[in-house]
Amino acid sequence: MMAPAIFGVAFAAAGLWSLQPVQRPLAPADIDGFIRARLTREGLKPSPEAPKRVLLRRLSLDLVGLPPAPEEMAAFLADTSADAWARQVDRLLRSPHFGEKWGRHWLDQARYADSDGFRSDRFRPHAWRYRQWVIDALNQDMPFDQFTIEQLAGDLLPNATGNQRIATGFHRNTLTNREGGIDPEQFRVEQVIDRTNTTGTVWLGLTVGCAQCHDHKYDPISQRDYYRLFAFFNEADEDHMDAPMPGEWGPHLQARPEYDRKRRELLAAKNVPALQAEWEAGMIEAAAHPGKRLDWDHAFDDLRTDCEDGEKILRTPAAQRTRRQSKILTAYFLGNYGRVITRERKEQLQFDKLAKQLAELDKTLPALSEAPVMRAHARETRLLQRGDYKNPGEAVTAALLPLLPSTGVTRPARLDLARWLVSRDNPLTARVIVNRIWQEYFGRGLVRTAENFGSQGETPTHPELLDWLATEFMDGGWSMKRVHRLIVMSAAYRQSSITRSAVDAGNKLLARQSRLRLSAESIRDSALAASGLLAPDIGGPSVQPEEASGRDRYRRGMYIRQKRTAPHPLMVNFDAPSGYGALCRRNRSNTPLQALNLLNDPAFVEAARALAKRTEGAEFDERLNRMFALTLGRAPDADERAWLRAYLEQQPPAVAWTGVASVLLNLDEFITRE
Repeated sequence: MMAPAIFGVAFAAAGLWSLQPVQRPLAPADIDGFIRARLTREGLKPSPEAPKRVLLRRLSLDLVGLPPAPEEMAAFLADTSADAWARQVDRLLRSPHFGEKWGRHWLDQARYADSDGFRSDRFRPHAWRYRQWVIDALNQDMPFDQFTIEQLAGDLLPNATGNQRIATGFHRNTLTNREGGIDPEQFRVEQVIDRTNTTGTVWLGLTVGCAQCHDHKYDPISQRDYYRLFAFFNEADEDHMDAPMPGEWGPHLQARPEYDRKRRELLAAKNVPALQAEWEAGMIEAAAHPGKRLDWDHAFDDLRTDCEDGEKILRTPAAQRTRRQSKILTAYFLGNYGRVITRERKEQLQFDKLAKQLAELDKTLPALSEAPVMRAHARETRLLQRGDYKNPGEAVTAALLPLLPSTGVTRPARLDLARWLVSRDNPLTARVIVNRIWQEYFGRGLVRTAENFGSQGETPTHPELLDWLATEFMDGGWSMKRVHRLIVMSAAYRQSSITRSAVDAGNKLLARQSRLRLSAESIRDSALAASGLLAPDIGGPSVQPEEASGRDRYRRGMYIRQKRTAPHPLMVNFDAPSGYGALCRRNRSNTPLQALNLLNDPAFVEAARALAKRTEGAEFDERLNRMFALTLGRAPDADERAWLRAYLEQQPPAVAWTGVASVLLNLDEFITRE
C-alpha cells in the first residue's frame, strides 16, 4: 500500500485545481464581470434581459418552487421603480416556501426517504422530523458551517439542544435491512460505509467510496485513509428521542398519568410483566447457546431483525429502558410470545385481544413527535480487507484525509471532522456547495460533475467566478441566502433563455439563461397552485395523497411519502430520486410516460376540474385570460385564443372548460421554467 504522504505529494504535483487554496480574484467585482470577460474572449455577447413576466415566473419557481399568483405578477408589472426586482427577490427569500424548495434540493443529497429499503421496506413514521429541521434551518438562513456541524455532530456539541440532536438525522437516512436470517453487523457496517461515502460526496465532492476495497485508483485516498475517515462514523450509534412540535407537550403530559394507569392495569390483568421477564431470560439464553432450542433460536433471530433495536433493548436492564424502548419490546413480546409456547397456551392468553386494547388506549394519548438521531458510541475500527466486514485487518483510529490541510488535533472526534469540513483552509467545501447552488439556477454547475471534484471530474468553465463565489460565501458568514441573492440579482440570471447561436449549444459560457423542465415536485405543486387546490401548510408528517382526505390530499410534493421500493408514479416519472444514495444533480428526461402522467394522474385530473371551477362565471375571453394568468403568467395570443375556442366548441358542455384547463396544464410551457 502506498503511503498517504506519497499520495499527497504526487497529487499536488499534478496540480489538481480543486485542491488549490481558494483565492479571491482581484477583479472583476461581481458575477457579470466574470461572465462578460469570458464571453468577450470567445467573441460572444450576453443575451438581452427576459421580459418581466418571464423573469418573475422564473424567480418564483427557482426560489420557492411555485408560480407567481396573478396578483403578484400584476403588481410587479406595474412597478416601475429602480428596485422593483430587488424587492421581489427579498420577498421570495423571506417566504417560508423557500425552505421547502431548497430543502428538497438538500434532501436529495441527504438520501432522504420515508422507508427502510430492501424487501420489507418498512415505513419510517418519524423520518419527517429531520426534514422539518432542514426546512426550518434554511428559512432561518442558518449559516452553512453551523448547518454542517449540527448535522454531522450536533449530539457532540456542548449542552446540545434538542434541535441540534435532531439535525443528526442526516445520517439516519441510510437503508435498514430487517429481513430474517441476516447478520445485523454486516448491515451496520454497510450503514457506516454509506455515512462515510455520503459525507465525502456531499461536502468534499470526492468519490471517497472508491477506496473502500483498495487504494483509490485516481485520487490520493488510500484504503487506510478511508477507514480512518470511516472510524468517525463507526464510533457512533443510532438513537431515538422525543422531538415534540410546538403545542404537543402540554396535552401529552396532561393525559399521560391516566394513560399509564390504564396501561398498567391491562398488562397486569394478563400477568404480562412476569411472563415477559421469563421470555426475555429465555431469549438471552438462546442467544448465548444457539442450537439448544430451535424455536427460541428462530424467535431470537427475528427479534434481532424485525424489531427495531430489539436486541439492544433486550440487553438493556428493564429499569434503564426508556418509555419508548419498553413499549417496543412489550409490543413485540405480545405479538411473538406464541412462537415459544404451545398453541393451547397461546389461545388461553389471548394476547392478540390485549394488543388491540392497548392500541385503542394509545389513541387516547395525544401524540408526541419523535426523531431518529445519532449518538457517540466507543468502538474499535479496523481496516476491512477488500472491504469485507468478515475480514478485519489492522486497527486504525479516526483521522482527517491527508490530502487536505489538517486541523492539528491529534485525536479528532466527529465534531472535529465537521469543523474541518467547513474550515477556511479546506478548499473543497465552499466550492462544492456554491457550485450546486449555481447548478439549480442555470441547469449545470460551473463544474458540471457536481458530485466529483476529483481528477476524474470536469474542470470549471469559470474558475475565477467559482472562487469568487466561494470566498463571498465564506466571507459572508456562510449565508446561503446571500449566495442565492447574489446569483438572482445578476444580469446573467436575468438573461433571455432564447437560443441565438449554435456556437455555445451547451450554454457553458452562459451567453443566455437555460430553459429547464421543472422538478417532479414543482410540476405537481404548480398544477395544485394554479387550480387553487394547494394546501400551503409548512412541514409536518409525510402523506399519501391518493389515500388522504382533506388538506393532506393537496400537500406539496416534497411531503408525499417516499417509499424506496415503490415510489410515487409522478415523482419517479419526472426523475425524483429514490433515496438509495446521495444525489447531487437530477436528470431531466423526456418520456411518453410523462405525458400520460400529466393527463391521467389524479392530482392533474382534479386540478383541471378545480381550475375550470375557479374561473367559471365569466365570458369566454375573460375566463381564458384568467386561466392563462393562473397557469402561464401571461395572456393568450390571437392564435391560441382561436384554437382554444374551436376546441371548446367540440367538447361536451359538461366537461368543456375542464378540457381547456387540462390542455393548459399539459403544455410544455407549463412544466418548463424559461
